[in-house]
Amino acid sequence: MPRHTIQSILLALIALAASHAHAIDFGDLINKELGTLGKPSPQKSEPAASSNTPATTEAAKPAANLASFSNSDQVASLKQALIQGAETAVASLSKENGYLGNNKVRIPLPENLQKADGLLRKFGMGKYADDLTTSINRAAETAAPEAKDILVGAVNKMSVDDAKGILTGGSDAATQYFRKNTEAALAGKFKPIVATSMQKVKLAEAYDQFAEKGGKFGLVEKRDIKMDDYITRKAMDGLFLLIAEQEKAIRANPLEATGNLAKKIFSAIKF
Repeated sequence: MPRHTIQSILLALIALAASHAHAIDFGDLINKELGTLGKPSPQKSEPAASSNTPATTEAAKPAANLASFSNSDQVASLKQALIQGAETAVASLSKENGYLGNNKVRIPLPENLQKADGLLRKFGMGKYADDLTTSINRAAETAAPEAKDILVGAVNKMSVDDAKGILTGGSDAATQYFRKNTEAALAGKFKPIVATSMQKVKLAEAYDQFAEKGGKFGLVEKRDIKMDDYITRKAMDGLFLLIAEQEKAIRANPLEATGNLAKKIFSAIKF
């Protein structure tokens, strides 16, 4: 300990002793004061955390509020909301420019064709890329209506446990349920329609023109793209994206749900 620090302590203690009428044991007092130097100040003890914290209460809110509704009401209300969301998404994608005119779901050229796209545009030949992109999205729009029956079928097969899991789950719990239970069936339904539509929208012709122009730059050597698989996959991705948006909208604003029962239950579980 620095010498000047000890001297300061001694002077302070002498001044303290002079102000008191009774005698002070300087040795004992100095030892006590010196012994406390360098030690951390005592900390105030924090009260024990309550077992019923706000976070716990919030997390339990949906399940607790849901308990006031019968199982049949829970399932019925959820089915109303899911069918509403699915039908809205399918209707949006099935119309002309449903995919092409929506930046969120528009299907771009396959990745290994995008270099050719960029180069063609530099030489004023973007028309070939645009025609091919249009044909791809038109094929997806033609297949989209087939999703409705498959999605509604998945809703009708829903169990009570499925419904509870969706109602108390995350913001995309219903979308994940749809993806898990319909993706394979949707792919099987979409792909042949996409393949047929590719002929109607002259996608092969558009691809040939694109490939011919891109081939001049050594960028497209052969038709190595399974376009029907690519369109099918991207079409489903767009469908699930719009369904997810519908689900989030209903969870955020239950009054957008169809039917009074659905409005009540989604209001009850809203955080």
